Amino acid sequence: MREIRYVGDPVLRTPAEPVTDFDRELRRLIDEMFSIMYMADGVGLAGPQIGVGRRLFVYDISNRKGHVVNPELTIDDPEEVVEEEGCLSVPGKETGKPLYAPTARAAGVTLRGFDRLGRPVTVKARGMLARCFQHEFDHLNGTLYVDRLPKDDRRKILLQAP
Repeated sequence: MREIRYVGDPVLRTPAEPVTDFDRELRRLIDEMFSIMYMADGVGLAGPQIGVGRRLFVYDISNRKGHVVNPELTIDDPEEVVEEEGCLSVPGKETGKPLYAPTARAAGVTLRGFDRLGRPVTVKARGMLARCFQHEFDHLNGTLYVDRLPKDDRRKILLQAP
């Protein structure tokens, strides 16, 4: 089974490539991503977080579980909501648990993409689900949540990371 990559790994800073084959290998990868996410007590996991530079992520949050391949994200409600946010790829050196910081995200989004069989998927989200979608979508573009923090907060988090 693949392992979660941590801040400092170049794959986390490299924009992911589109998925082109909706085959058995993709379905196995999505199943593996769910397993890894659950083992790590996460609520979302993007391909680059396990060293797979492809545009896909899985999620299970706010009673909503799913996956999306080649997602596009549209901001429906740009009002900023600041909530604690952490990341499996930014754990504390001592605890191994995600490091959290208040992070601003849009209040509402629409996620469009495809499922494991290539069928279109559209999900409108608010609250924690919208936050999760934005967080995972950022991973696909080589962005970490710490990049959205004020400089001093980002530095404080990164000093605690491995």
